[in-house]
Amino acid sequence: MESKSPSWTSRIRLTRAGFWRRARQVVQAATLVFFFLLVVHSIASANPVLPRDTLLRLDPLAAVAAMLSSRAWLARFVPALFVVAGTLLLGRFWCGWLCPLGTIIDWTSPRRKQASRGISPRWRSVKYVLLFLLLFFALWGSLTLMILDPLTIFYRAVSTVVIPALDWLITTAEVVLYRFAFLRDALNLLDSSLRGSLLSYQQPYYAGWLLAALVGGILALNLVERRFWCRYLCPLGGLLSLLARPAWLKRQVSSDCVSCGACSRECRMGTIDPQRDYASDSGECILCMDCGPRCPKSAIHFGGKRGLDRGWGYDPSRRQLLGAAGAGLGALALLNIAPDEHHPHPYRLRPPGATEQELLASCIRCGACMRVCPTHGLQPSVTEAGVQGLWTPILVPRLGNCEYSCTACGETCPTSAIPRLDQATKVTYAIGKAYIDQKVCIPWSGRADCIVCEEMCPLPDKAIKLEEHEVVDTWTRETRMRYFPVVRHDLCIGCGLCEQKCPVNGEAAIRVTVDPLLY
Repeated sequence: MESKSPSWTSRIRLTRAGFWRRARQVVQAATLVFFFLLVVHSIASANPVLPRDTLLRLDPLAAVAAMLSSRAWLARFVPALFVVAGTLLLGRFWCGWLCPLGTIIDWTSPRRKQASRGISPRWRSVKYVLLFLLLFFALWGSLTLMILDPLTIFYRAVSTVVIPALDWLITTAEVVLYRFAFLRDALNLLDSSLRGSLLSYQQPYYAGWLLAALVGGILALNLVERRFWCRYLCPLGGLLSLLARPAWLKRQVSSDCVSCGACSRECRMGTIDPQRDYASDSGECILCMDCGPRCPKSAIHFGGKRGLDRGWGYDPSRRQLLGAAGAGLGALALLNIAPDEHHPHPYRLRPPGATEQELLASCIRCGACMRVCPTHGLQPSVTEAGVQGLWTPILVPRLGNCEYSCTACGETCPTSAIPRLDQATKVTYAIGKAYIDQKVCIPWSGRADCIVCEEMCPLPDKAIKLEEHEVVDTWTRETRMRYFPVVRHDLCIGCGLCEQKCPVNGEAAIRVTVDPLLY
Protein backbone atom coordinates (compact mmCIF):
# COMPACT_ATOMS: atom_id res chain seq x y z
CA MET A 1 0.00 0.00 0.00
CA GLU A 2 1.44 3.35 -1.05
CA SER A 3 1.92 5.95 1.63
CA LYS A 4 0.12 9.19 1.18
CA SER A 5 2.14 12.36 0.73
CA PRO A 6 2.10 14.74 3.70
CA SER A 7 -0.67 17.32 3.74
CA TRP A 8 0.07 21.02 3.47
CA THR A 9 -0.37 21.41 7.24
CA SER A 10 2.18 18.67 7.81
CA ARG A 11 4.60 20.41 5.49
CA ILE A 12 4.25 23.62 7.49
CA ARG A 13 5.02 21.76 10.72
CA LEU A 14 8.03 20.11 9.11
CA THR A 15 9.25 23.49 7.89
CA ARG A 16 8.89 24.96 11.35
CA ALA A 17 10.80 22.06 12.89
CA GLY A 18 13.57 22.57 10.36
CA PHE A 19 13.64 26.30 11.13
CA TRP A 20 14.10 25.75 14.86
CA ARG A 21 16.81 23.19 14.20
CA ARG A 22 18.73 25.67 12.04
CA ALA A 23 18.09 28.39 14.62
CA ARG A 24 19.68 26.21 17.29
CA GLN A 25 22.77 25.72 15.15
CA VAL A 26 23.11 29.47 14.60
CA VAL A 27 22.63 30.20 18.31
CA GLN A 28 25.20 27.54 19.23
CA ALA A 29 27.80 29.08 16.90
CA ALA A 30 27.06 32.63 18.04
CA THR A 31 27.20 31.83 21.75
CA LEU A 32 30.39 29.78 21.38
CA VAL A 33 32.10 32.73 19.70
CA PHE A 34 30.65 35.12 22.29
CA PHE A 35 31.80 33.00 25.24
CA PHE A 36 35.24 32.60 23.68
CA LEU A 37 35.53 36.37 23.29
CA LEU A 38 34.41 36.83 26.89
CA VAL A 39 37.36 34.74 28.04
CA VAL A 40 39.73 36.55 25.67
CA HIS A 41 38.43 39.91 26.86
CA SER A 42 39.18 39.12 30.50
CA ILE A 43 42.76 40.37 30.53
CA ALA A 44 44.37 42.54 33.16
CA SER A 45 45.20 45.44 30.85
CA ALA A 46 41.69 45.83 29.49
CA ASN A 47 38.71 47.78 30.78
CA PRO A 48 35.99 45.27 29.95
CA VAL A 49 32.45 46.44 29.25
CA LEU A 50 31.13 43.30 30.95
CA PRO A 51 32.56 41.88 34.19
CA ARG A 52 35.51 39.61 33.56
CA ASP A 53 33.69 36.66 35.13
CA THR A 54 30.43 37.11 33.17
CA LEU A 55 30.48 33.58 31.76
CA LEU A 56 31.02 32.01 35.17
CA ARG A 57 28.20 34.04 36.71
CA LEU A 58 25.78 32.12 34.49
CA ASP A 59 26.78 28.75 35.99
CA PRO A 60 24.11 27.40 38.41
CA LEU A 61 26.34 24.56 39.57
CA ALA A 62 29.20 26.91 40.43
CA ALA A 63 26.74 29.17 42.24
CA VAL A 64 25.26 26.41 44.40
CA ALA A 65 28.61 24.75 45.16
CA ALA A 66 30.39 28.00 46.00
CA MET A 67 27.60 29.19 48.29
CA LEU A 68 27.40 25.84 50.07
CA SER A 69 31.14 25.72 50.59
CA SER A 70 31.62 29.34 51.68
CA ARG A 71 28.36 29.42 53.70
CA ALA A 72 27.59 32.81 52.18
CA TRP A 73 25.28 34.43 49.64
CA LEU A 74 27.30 35.42 46.57
CA ALA A 75 25.47 38.18 44.70
CA ARG A 76 27.75 37.77 41.68
CA PHE A 77 25.85 34.61 40.74
CA VAL A 78 22.46 36.30 40.36
CA PRO A 79 22.63 35.80 36.54
CA ALA A 80 22.61 32.03 37.18
CA LEU A 81 19.05 32.44 38.44
CA PHE A 82 17.98 33.30 34.89
CA VAL A 83 19.41 29.98 33.68
CA VAL A 84 17.53 28.20 36.48
CA ALA A 85 14.27 30.03 35.66
CA GLY A 86 14.69 29.30 31.95
CA THR A 87 15.26 25.61 32.70
CA LEU A 88 12.16 25.40 34.88
CA LEU A 89 10.14 26.90 32.03
CA LEU A 90 11.75 25.60 28.85
CA GLY A 91 13.61 22.48 29.97
CA ARG A 92 17.26 21.65 29.43
CA PHE A 93 17.73 24.32 26.76
CA TRP A 94 21.15 25.37 28.09
CA CYS A 95 22.72 22.04 27.17
CA GLY A 96 21.34 21.99 23.63
CA TRP A 97 21.54 25.66 22.70
CA LEU A 98 24.07 27.56 24.81
CA CYS A 99 26.61 25.31 26.54
CA PRO A 100 30.00 25.94 24.85
CA LEU A 101 31.34 22.50 25.74
CA GLY A 102 28.14 20.90 24.44
CA THR A 103 28.54 22.78 21.16
CA ILE A 104 32.11 21.55 20.76
CA ILE A 105 30.96 18.01 21.53
CA ASP A 106 28.27 18.32 18.84
CA TRP A 107 30.72 19.63 16.26
CA THR A 108 33.27 16.89 16.93
CA SER A 109 30.80 14.02 16.89
CA PRO A 110 31.02 11.60 13.95
CA ARG A 111 28.73 12.73 11.13
CA ARG A 112 27.51 9.24 10.35
CA LYS A 113 24.68 7.90 12.44
CA GLN A 114 25.87 5.45 15.04
CA ALA A 115 24.16 2.34 16.21
CA SER A 116 23.58 2.18 19.94
CA ARG A 117 26.40 0.50 21.87
CA GLY A 118 23.87 -1.15 24.14
CA ILE A 119 24.78 0.93 27.18
CA SER A 120 22.07 0.58 29.79
CA PRO A 121 20.03 3.76 30.43
CA ARG A 122 20.73 3.21 34.13
CA TRP A 123 24.22 4.57 33.54
CA ARG A 124 22.60 8.00 33.17
CA SER A 125 22.35 8.03 36.95
CA VAL A 126 26.16 8.41 37.16
CA LYS A 127 25.85 12.14 36.52
CA TYR A 128 23.45 12.43 39.45
CA VAL A 129 25.90 10.58 41.69
CA LEU A 130 28.68 12.95 40.59
CA LEU A 131 26.37 15.91 41.20
CA PHE A 132 25.49 14.74 44.72
CA LEU A 133 29.12 13.95 45.44
CA LEU A 134 30.19 17.42 44.27
CA LEU A 135 27.54 19.12 46.42
CA PHE A 136 28.41 17.07 49.50
CA PHE A 137 32.09 17.92 48.97
CA ALA A 138 31.04 21.57 48.83
CA LEU A 139 28.94 21.22 51.98
CA TRP A 140 32.05 20.00 53.80
CA GLY A 141 34.18 22.82 52.48
CA SER A 142 35.87 21.35 49.39
CA LEU A 143 35.32 22.29 45.74
CA THR A 144 37.79 19.79 44.27
CA LEU A 145 35.19 18.20 41.99
CA MET A 146 34.44 21.53 40.33
CA ILE A 147 37.16 20.50 37.89
CA LEU A 148 34.31 18.51 36.24
CA ASP A 149 32.01 21.50 35.74
CA PRO A 150 31.66 22.07 31.97
CA LEU A 151 31.82 25.87 32.12
CA THR A 152 34.99 25.87 34.18
CA ILE A 153 36.42 23.22 31.83
CA PHE A 154 35.71 25.51 28.87
CA TYR A 155 37.12 28.56 30.63
CA ARG A 156 40.27 26.71 31.67
CA ALA A 157 40.71 25.18 28.23
CA VAL A 158 40.52 28.54 26.46
CA SER A 159 42.70 30.29 29.06
CA THR A 160 45.46 27.77 29.60
CA VAL A 161 45.50 25.63 26.45
CA VAL A 162 43.89 27.28 23.41
CA ILE A 163 45.17 30.86 23.73
CA PRO A 164 48.74 29.94 24.81
CA ALA A 165 48.95 27.44 21.93
CA LEU A 166 47.55 30.03 19.52
CA ASP A 167 50.05 32.56 20.84
CA TRP A 168 52.93 30.19 20.13
CA LEU A 169 51.68 29.27 16.66
CA ILE A 170 51.15 32.87 15.56
CA THR A 171 54.47 34.02 17.01
CA THR A 172 56.31 31.18 15.29
CA ALA A 173 54.57 31.94 11.98
CA GLU A 174 55.45 35.63 12.30
CA VAL A 175 59.13 34.82 12.87
CA VAL A 176 59.21 32.64 9.76
CA LEU A 177 57.22 35.00 7.52
CA TYR A 178 59.08 38.14 8.64
CA ARG A 179 61.99 37.03 6.48
CA PHE A 180 59.97 38.14 3.46
CA ALA A 181 60.22 41.92 3.20
CA PHE A 182 56.92 42.40 1.36
CA LEU A 183 55.01 40.77 4.27
CA ARG A 184 56.52 42.84 7.08
CA ASP A 185 54.04 45.72 7.05
CA ALA A 186 51.08 43.33 7.13
CA LEU A 187 52.69 41.28 9.91
CA ASN A 188 53.40 44.41 11.97
CA LEU A 189 49.77 45.48 11.62
CA LEU A 190 48.52 42.01 12.55
CA ASP A 191 50.81 41.76 15.54
CA SER A 192 49.94 45.21 16.89
CA SER A 193 46.22 44.42 16.66
CA LEU A 194 46.52 41.05 18.41
CA ARG A 195 49.03 41.78 21.18
CA GLY A 196 47.33 42.82 24.36
CA SER A 197 43.88 41.73 23.17
CA LEU A 198 44.08 38.10 22.07
CA LEU A 199 47.79 37.40 22.47
CA SER A 200 50.16 38.18 25.30
CA TYR A 201 53.38 40.13 24.99
CA GLN A 202 55.18 37.16 26.48
CA GLN A 203 54.47 33.49 25.86
CA PRO A 204 52.35 32.02 28.69
CA TYR A 205 53.10 28.51 29.88
CA TYR A 206 50.76 26.28 31.90
CA ALA A 207 50.42 22.64 32.89
CA GLY A 208 47.94 22.25 30.05
CA TRP A 209 48.57 18.55 29.49
CA LEU A 210 46.21 17.59 32.33
CA LEU A 211 43.34 19.67 30.99
CA ALA A 212 44.06 18.65 27.40
CA ALA A 213 43.77 15.00 28.46
CA LEU A 214 40.43 15.70 30.19
CA VAL A 215 38.94 17.56 27.20
CA GLY A 216 40.36 15.01 24.79
CA GLY A 217 38.78 12.20 26.81
CA ILE A 218 35.40 13.96 26.82
CA LEU A 219 35.49 14.37 23.04
CA ALA A 220 36.77 10.82 22.49
CA LEU A 221 33.73 9.45 24.34
CA ASN A 222 31.65 10.59 21.35
CA LEU A 223 33.00 7.51 19.62
CA VAL A 224 31.14 5.39 22.17
CA GLU A 225 27.83 7.28 22.18
CA ARG A 226 26.74 10.65 20.87
CA ARG A 227 26.97 13.22 23.66
CA PHE A 228 28.29 10.55 26.03
CA TRP A 229 29.53 13.23 28.46
CA CYS A 230 26.14 14.98 28.52
CA ARG A 231 24.18 11.74 28.92
CA TYR A 232 26.17 10.01 31.61
CA LEU A 233 28.78 12.20 33.32
CA CYS A 234 28.16 15.96 33.29
CA PRO A 235 27.30 17.17 36.83
CA LEU A 236 25.83 20.44 35.53
CA GLY A 237 23.74 18.37 33.14
CA GLY A 238 22.54 16.36 36.15
CA LEU A 239 21.48 19.53 37.96
CA LEU A 240 19.68 20.95 34.92
CA SER A 241 18.07 17.56 34.30
CA LEU A 242 16.49 17.63 37.75
CA LEU A 243 15.30 21.21 37.20
CA ALA A 244 13.89 20.33 33.76
CA ARG A 245 11.64 17.50 35.01
CA PRO A 246 8.71 19.86 35.78
CA ALA A 247 9.43 22.14 32.78
CA TRP A 248 6.43 23.59 30.93
CA LEU A 249 7.87 23.07 27.42
CA LYS A 250 7.94 19.39 26.54
CA ARG A 251 8.41 17.22 23.49
CA GLN A 252 5.09 15.58 22.59
CA VAL A 253 4.09 12.82 20.17
CA SER A 254 0.65 12.76 18.59
CA SER A 255 -1.47 9.82 17.50
CA ASP A 256 -0.16 10.25 13.94
CA CYS A 257 3.01 8.40 14.97
CA VAL A 258 3.53 5.21 12.92
CA SER A 259 6.38 3.86 15.11
CA CYS A 260 8.95 4.07 12.33
CA GLY A 261 11.73 4.79 14.82
CA ALA A 262 13.28 7.62 12.79
CA CYS A 263 13.17 10.03 15.75
CA SER A 264 14.73 7.48 18.09
CA ARG A 265 17.65 6.90 15.73
CA GLU A 266 18.17 10.64 15.29
CA CYS A 267 18.08 11.63 18.98
CA ARG A 268 21.55 12.75 20.00
CA MET A 269 20.74 12.16 23.69
CA GLY A 270 19.17 8.73 23.11
CA THR A 271 16.23 9.63 25.32
CA ILE A 272 13.37 8.67 22.97
CA ASP A 273 12.04 5.32 24.18
CA PRO A 274 10.24 3.08 21.64
CA GLN A 275 8.83 1.08 24.55
CA ARG A 276 6.94 4.16 25.74
CA ASP A 277 5.35 5.08 22.42
CA TYR A 278 8.40 7.13 21.51
CA ALA A 279 8.02 9.45 24.47
CA SER A 280 11.10 11.15 25.90
CA ASP A 281 12.31 12.25 29.31
CA SER A 282 12.12 16.05 29.56
CA GLY A 283 15.06 15.90 31.95
CA GLU A 284 17.21 14.34 29.22
CA CYS A 285 15.83 16.12 26.14
CA ILE A 286 18.09 19.06 25.25
CA LEU A 287 15.62 20.55 22.73
CA CYS A 288 17.93 20.00 19.78
CA MET A 289 14.88 19.68 17.48
CA ASP A 290 16.59 16.98 15.39
CA CYS A 291 13.71 14.57 15.74
CA GLY A 292 11.03 16.87 14.23
CA PRO A 293 12.32 17.09 10.64
CA ARG A 294 12.92 13.33 10.58
CA CYS A 295 9.33 12.44 11.41
CA PRO A 296 7.51 11.48 8.15
CA LYS A 297 4.09 12.16 9.69
CA SER A 298 4.91 15.39 11.56
CA ALA A 299 3.75 13.67 14.73
CA ILE A 300 6.29 15.48 16.91
CA HIS A 301 5.87 18.94 18.32
CA PHE A 302 7.10 20.97 21.27
CA GLY A 303 4.52 22.73 23.40
CA GLY A 304 3.28 23.55 26.85
CA LYS A 305 2.33 20.69 29.12
CA ARG A 306 2.16 20.57 32.90
CA GLY A 307 3.45 17.66 34.89
CA LEU A 308 6.57 16.14 36.42
CA ASP A 309 8.54 13.67 34.34
CA ARG A 310 9.42 10.68 36.49
CA GLY A 311 9.31 6.92 36.52
CA TRP A 312 12.45 6.40 34.46
CA GLY A 313 14.80 3.62 35.51
CA TYR A 314 17.73 6.00 36.04
CA ASP A 315 15.89 8.55 38.22
CA PRO A 316 18.01 9.58 41.21
CA SER A 317 17.20 7.60 44.34
CA ARG A 318 17.55 8.06 48.06
CA ARG A 319 20.16 5.30 48.09
CA GLN A 320 22.31 7.22 45.62
CA LEU A 321 21.97 10.38 47.69
CA LEU A 322 23.03 8.64 50.91
CA GLY A 323 25.78 6.76 49.09
CA ALA A 324 27.20 9.99 47.68
CA ALA A 325 27.10 11.57 51.15
CA GLY A 326 29.00 8.64 52.67
CA ALA A 327 31.50 8.44 49.82
CA GLY A 328 32.12 12.19 49.99
CA LEU A 329 32.69 12.14 53.73
CA GLY A 330 35.01 9.14 53.46
CA ALA A 331 37.01 10.63 50.60
CA LEU A 332 37.46 13.94 52.40
CA ALA A 333 38.55 12.12 55.55
CA LEU A 334 41.24 10.27 53.60
CA LEU A 335 42.40 13.46 51.89
CA ASN A 336 42.66 15.34 55.18
CA ILE A 337 44.83 12.71 56.85
CA ALA A 338 47.27 12.59 53.94
CA PRO A 339 50.91 13.42 54.83
CA ASP A 340 50.96 16.61 52.74
CA GLU A 341 48.24 18.07 54.97
CA HIS A 342 50.62 18.05 57.93
CA HIS A 343 53.28 20.22 56.30
CA PRO A 344 52.53 22.31 53.21
CA HIS A 345 54.59 22.09 50.05
CA PRO A 346 57.35 24.73 50.32
CA TYR A 347 56.35 26.28 46.99
CA ARG A 348 52.58 26.35 47.55
CA LEU A 349 52.48 30.12 47.16
CA ARG A 350 48.96 31.52 47.14
CA PRO A 351 47.79 34.87 45.69
CA PRO A 352 47.90 37.86 48.08
CA GLY A 353 45.34 37.68 50.87
CA ALA A 354 44.17 34.14 50.04
CA THR A 355 44.29 31.73 52.97
CA GLU A 356 44.52 28.01 52.31
CA GLN A 357 41.26 27.04 53.98
CA GLU A 358 39.20 29.81 52.39
CA LEU A 359 40.74 29.17 48.98
CA LEU A 360 39.91 25.45 49.03
CA ALA A 361 36.38 26.27 50.21
CA SER A 362 35.69 28.90 47.54
CA CYS A 363 37.85 28.28 44.46
CA ILE A 364 35.77 26.78 41.64
CA ARG A 365 38.86 25.97 39.52
CA CYS A 366 37.81 28.28 36.68
CA GLY A 367 41.30 29.60 35.94
CA ALA A 368 40.10 33.20 35.57
CA CYS A 369 42.85 34.49 37.87
CA MET A 370 45.51 32.77 35.76
CA ARG A 371 44.13 34.31 32.60
CA VAL A 372 44.27 37.88 33.92
CA CYS A 373 47.68 37.59 35.60
CA PRO A 374 49.82 40.00 33.52
CA THR A 375 53.07 38.11 34.15
CA HIS A 376 51.53 34.60 33.87
CA GLY A 377 53.06 33.79 37.23
CA LEU A 378 49.80 32.31 38.52
CA GLN A 379 49.74 28.66 37.53
CA PRO A 380 47.41 25.69 38.17
CA SER A 381 48.51 23.51 41.05
CA VAL A 382 49.10 19.88 40.10
CA THR A 383 50.89 18.33 43.08
CA GLU A 384 51.84 21.33 45.24
CA ALA A 385 48.47 21.54 47.02
CA GLY A 386 47.55 17.85 47.04
CA VAL A 387 44.39 16.36 45.55
CA GLN A 388 42.13 18.81 47.36
CA GLY A 389 43.94 21.75 45.81
CA LEU A 390 44.11 20.38 42.28
CA TRP A 391 44.05 23.23 39.75
CA THR A 392 43.88 25.95 42.39
CA PRO A 393 46.17 28.94 41.70
CA ILE A 394 49.73 29.07 42.94
CA LEU A 395 52.46 31.57 42.13
CA VAL A 396 55.50 30.23 40.27
CA PRO A 397 57.89 33.18 40.45
CA ARG A 398 60.40 31.75 37.99
CA LEU A 399 57.71 32.03 35.31
CA GLY A 400 56.32 35.37 36.46
CA ASN A 401 56.32 37.53 39.56
CA CYS A 402 53.33 38.97 41.39
CA GLU A 403 53.16 42.47 39.93
CA TYR A 404 53.57 44.99 42.75
CA SER A 405 50.72 47.28 41.65
CA CYS A 406 48.38 44.62 40.19
CA THR A 407 45.13 43.48 41.85
CA ALA A 408 43.54 41.79 38.83
CA CYS A 409 43.24 38.28 40.27
CA GLY A 410 41.09 39.41 43.19
CA GLU A 411 38.95 41.61 40.97
CA THR A 412 38.32 38.71 38.59
CA CYS A 413 37.67 35.86 41.05
CA PRO A 414 33.91 35.13 40.91
CA THR A 415 33.73 33.61 44.40
CA SER A 416 36.15 35.86 46.32
CA ALA A 417 38.44 32.89 46.93
CA ILE A 418 41.08 35.52 46.19
CA PRO A 419 39.90 38.57 48.13
CA ARG A 420 39.46 41.94 46.47
CA LEU A 421 42.22 44.18 47.77
CA ASP A 422 43.32 47.65 46.83
CA GLN A 423 46.97 48.06 45.95
CA ALA A 424 47.94 49.59 49.29
CA THR A 425 46.37 46.69 51.22
CA LYS A 426 47.63 44.00 48.87
CA VAL A 427 51.31 44.79 49.47
CA THR A 428 50.85 44.26 53.21
CA TYR A 429 50.17 40.54 52.63
CA ALA A 430 53.26 38.36 52.31
CA ILE A 431 52.90 35.56 49.78
CA GLY A 432 56.07 33.96 51.10
CA LYS A 433 59.67 34.81 51.90
CA ALA A 434 62.74 34.86 49.65
CA TYR A 435 65.80 32.81 50.58
CA ILE A 436 69.23 32.86 48.95
CA ASP A 437 71.08 29.66 48.11
CA GLN A 438 74.66 30.76 48.70
CA LYS A 439 76.04 27.71 46.88
CA VAL A 440 74.42 28.92 43.64
CA CYS A 441 74.31 32.71 44.10
CA ILE A 442 76.92 34.32 41.82
CA PRO A 443 78.59 36.64 44.38
CA TRP A 444 78.21 34.27 47.36
CA SER A 445 79.83 31.44 45.38
CA GLY A 446 82.75 33.76 44.61
CA ARG A 447 82.38 33.71 40.83
CA ALA A 448 81.53 37.32 39.98
CA ASP A 449 79.63 40.43 41.01
CA CYS A 450 75.82 40.48 40.80
CA ILE A 451 73.25 42.79 42.40
CA VAL A 452 70.24 42.02 40.15
CA CYS A 453 67.95 40.85 42.97
CA GLU A 454 68.57 44.02 44.99
CA GLU A 455 67.96 46.22 41.96
CA MET A 456 64.75 44.41 41.05
CA CYS A 457 63.13 44.47 44.50
CA PRO A 458 60.06 46.73 44.06
CA LEU A 459 59.66 47.68 47.73
CA PRO A 460 60.45 51.32 48.49
CA ASP A 461 62.67 50.30 51.44
CA LYS A 462 64.16 47.30 49.60
CA ALA A 463 63.72 43.87 51.17
CA ILE A 464 67.13 42.89 49.80
CA LYS A 465 70.16 44.79 50.98
CA LEU A 466 73.79 44.53 49.93
CA GLU A 467 76.53 43.74 52.41
CA GLU A 468 80.10 44.67 51.52
CA HIS A 469 82.84 42.17 52.33
CA GLU A 470 86.51 41.93 51.53
CA VAL A 471 87.24 38.84 49.41
CA VAL A 472 90.07 37.32 47.41
CA ASP A 473 89.28 37.35 43.70
CA THR A 474 89.14 33.80 42.27
CA TRP A 475 91.01 34.72 39.07
CA THR A 476 93.48 37.44 40.00
CA ARG A 477 94.07 36.36 43.61
CA GLU A 478 93.88 40.01 44.58
CA THR A 479 91.98 41.27 47.60
CA ARG A 480 88.91 43.36 46.68
CA MET A 481 85.52 44.47 48.00
CA ARG A 482 82.38 42.63 46.82
CA TYR A 483 78.66 43.15 47.48
CA PHE A 484 76.63 40.23 48.77
CA PRO A 485 72.79 40.23 48.73
CA VAL A 486 70.97 39.54 51.99
CA VAL A 487 67.17 39.23 52.38
CA ARG A 488 65.41 41.29 55.04
CA HIS A 489 62.63 38.86 55.89
CA ASP A 490 60.77 41.41 57.99
CA LEU A 491 60.13 43.42 54.80
CA CYS A 492 59.93 40.72 52.10
CA ILE A 493 56.42 40.16 50.70
CA GLY A 494 57.37 37.24 48.45
CA CYS A 495 56.44 38.92 45.16
CA GLY A 496 59.06 36.80 43.39
CA LEU A 497 60.49 39.48 41.11
CA CYS A 498 63.97 38.71 42.44
CA GLU A 499 63.54 35.02 41.61
CA GLN A 500 62.09 35.75 38.20
CA LYS A 501 64.99 38.06 37.24
CA CYS A 502 67.81 36.04 38.79
CA PRO A 503 70.38 35.53 35.98
CA VAL A 504 71.41 32.05 37.13
CA ASN A 505 70.43 29.37 34.62
CA GLY A 506 67.90 26.78 35.71
CA GLU A 507 66.68 27.05 39.30
CA ALA A 508 67.18 30.57 40.63
CA ALA A 509 69.75 31.31 43.33
CA ILE A 510 67.06 33.17 45.26
CA ARG A 511 63.71 31.44 45.71
CA VAL A 512 60.44 32.37 47.36
CA THR A 513 59.00 29.71 49.66
CA VAL A 514 56.11 29.46 52.08
CA ASP A 515 56.89 31.46 55.21
CA PRO A 516 57.97 28.75 57.68
CA LEU A 517 56.94 30.83 60.69
CA LEU A 518 53.30 31.20 59.64
CA TYR A 519 52.36 27.58 58.78
